[in-house]
Amino acid sequence: MSKIGKEIVIFIGLFLFLTLGMHMQQWISHPIKHLEHLSNSQFGLFHPLYFTALVYVVVYFIRVTFSWIKKLFMRKG
Repeated sequence: MSKIGKEIVIFIGLFLFLTLGMHMQQWISHPIKHLEHLSNSQFGLFHPLYFTALVYVVVYFIRVTFSWIKKLFMRKG
């Protein structure tokens, strides 16, 4: 899988995890009504994508930092 494909899978996984984690009861009890209320949200229609993007940037920064630290200590020489 390409690097971009891997990042897209991570983003979609975060999106699903955050969406279901934050609103599990609404998705189970009345999913259609929950989707209809999305447009009336105080954060706007695309707020799940905004929050997912924010969490993705944090997770990406942590992944890059740990990768850099790992390479630093695993350097042979």
